[in-house]
Amino acid sequence: MKNNKVDIITLGCSKNLVDSELLMRQFAANGYTVKHDPEIASGDIVVINTCGFIGDAKEESVNMILRFGEARKNRKIKKLFVMGCLSERYLSELQGLIPEVDKYYGKFNWKELISDLGKSYHTELDNQRIITTPKHYSYIKIAEGCNRTCAYCSIPLITGKYKSRPIEDIEEEIRYLVDQGVKEFQLIAQDLTYYGRDIYKKYNLAELVNRIADIKGVEWIRLHYAYPTYFPVDILPVMRERENVCKYLDIALQHSSNNILKKMKRNITREETLGLLNKIREEVPGIHLRTTMMVGFPGETEEDFNDLLDFVKTVRFERLGAFPYSEEEGTYSAIYYEDNIKDEVKQQRMDILMGVQEKIATETNESKVGEELKVVIDREEPDFYIGRTEFDSPEVDPEILIDKGKELHIGEFYQVEVIGNQSFDLLGKVK
Repeated sequence: MKNNKVDIITLGCSKNLVDSELLMRQFAANGYTVKHDPEIASGDIVVINTCGFIGDAKEESVNMILRFGEARKNRKIKKLFVMGCLSERYLSELQGLIPEVDKYYGKFNWKELISDLGKSYHTELDNQRIITTPKHYSYIKIAEGCNRTCAYCSIPLITGKYKSRPIEDIEEEIRYLVDQGVKEFQLIAQDLTYYGRDIYKKYNLAELVNRIADIKGVEWIRLHYAYPTYFPVDILPVMRERENVCKYLDIALQHSSNNILKKMKRNITREETLGLLNKIREEVPGIHLRTTMMVGFPGETEEDFNDLLDFVKTVRFERLGAFPYSEEEGTYSAIYYEDNIKDEVKQQRMDILMGVQEKIATETNESKVGEELKVVIDREEPDFYIGRTEFDSPEVDPEILIDKGKELHIGEFYQVEVIGNQSFDLLGKVK
């Protein structure tokens, strides 16, 4: 019997995942049985939480809506709702394109979905979620929106101005999650480093992280999505001195060429970026830096690209991802620049860049052989336990494969000796 069953499908980033988990808690409080990303939809109600960031993600979201719109038309499901970034930005277009959807919600008004079903939205549960990740780690969204004006980015068009969550709300959420067994927390926002400017009139990331680190049961805190301009350097002593703050920073730089940085409206130079990275590494010895680079931005010359390659070889990021420029309608670069780099050139440049990074990543891994590291166990596979160090975020970073000489438990921490390097991953054994 499908009555009172809901399937929630999340597309896009971990920030969307948090919204889905909050919605799931509200459904559960109203007596629904909720499943997340089921292999086969089995509920009367399907909710699709969409992504609207770049072309491929938008296409995936539209295809998912079309698929379930057909199911709705054929009465295989009773209700279909759509929420998230895509419907925030393209509400009227989607309503005309796929009318089978019972109602579209945006990025912020999805709470209305509960009352539209004739149920009560429980405000006392605002900081409670049903975790869909492995139960020992979770994502914590500390803010919405973005005040930066990067030429290529559509996020501010979707999410609006930066809005920090009060520290007290974040603390309440983390205490709740600790009680549920969560030990590792990934702090996320479109821009962590702007945190607090809107409500506290100062950059307040350092105080927030210090207060989270004080909460009993918090084993690891990891910082994602920092911005280099006006970086709050007072976070660095916190990262250095607090044992449960991982020596890990995800700081998206996008490029190194002053020509491209200016065109991107990043408000920082190559020289200032190098100065910041040097300061971070000096103040937090052993820190692992993750960054993201963009290739093929309008006007990127061979000289600009070679500058980027030289920059990556010089800095030697422990973690690096790259993607080709994708024109997003309504952005500054879409309006004022011509997307004049051929797709095959973009792909070629990305392949060259990632080839350089692969060598650096391999050498980084090889340098760890013989070290003893604190590792959390994420899962068990036939031949190995799979874990991560403090330098590795879930789903995006390397893992450590641990032999089964001893029985280990998912979600527990162990001291592991690194005994080898296999492609991007490490090999280890428990001490």
